[in-house]
Amino acid sequence: MKTIFHSHADRGHANFGWLDSFHSFSFGNYYNPEKTNFGALRVLNDDVVTPSMGFGTHPHDNMEIVSIPLYGELAHKDSTGTNGVILTGDVQIMSAGSGIRHSEFNHSPDKNVNFLQIWILPKERNIEPRYAQKSYSPVERKNKWQCVVSPNDSNAVWINQDAYFSLSTLEPSHTLTYTLQTKGNGVYIFLISGKVKINDHVLERRDALGVWDVEGLQIDAEISSEILCIEVPMKI
Repeated sequence: MKTIFHSHADRGHANFGWLDSFHSFSFGNYYNPEKTNFGALRVLNDDVVTPSMGFGTHPHDNMEIVSIPLYGELAHKDSTGTNGVILTGDVQIMSAGSGIRHSEFNHSPDKNVNFLQIWILPKERNIEPRYAQKSYSPVERKNKWQCVVSPNDSNAVWINQDAYFSLSTLEPSHTLTYTLQTKGNGVYIFLISGKVKINDHVLERRDALGVWDVEGLQIDAEISSEILCIEVPMKI
């Protein structure tokens, strides 16, 4: 088993007033040659956007872009004709494929929105751009995994990659095992909140641990914890 630990304190940071963003990997003006990606996982940004502000229309291509609101609401509009709101509890994915233009704004006039913006390198390039969004109940992830992104699970949003996103809310003193879906994949465990132990590693809020060359791992919660596991191919 191989591991790499990413402390929350070592993330890149950019604050533009309307946007307060922490970068787990090199992004924008933040560059760390040791943190350019974890396999096919290219970007994991922890963004807080002030009321009614956001990202104006801009292009993407050949990237799988996942948005997970932690609190608040996002207004989304793109060139596929999608125009809607992403709520807390929703998971959104956009396959940029051959090219797409989109905008995202805080839908609220008086409350911040905090969301995870995650980019995955695609399996197949230049596919037709597509958009999907689903709502998930937090009750269904209590002390177990809730798969929200997958290439082959009809209950999850589809992704153009052999990648899987799973969420769990683990109660204190509970243990959860994660078994990798695909041989040769690795898993990036991002702790949204709480405190957990994975083998000899202790993770606290917004810490992350990348693990590969392993079939599975055990996560022990020391306090109530929210966990995101991102399983991705390691060879890209």
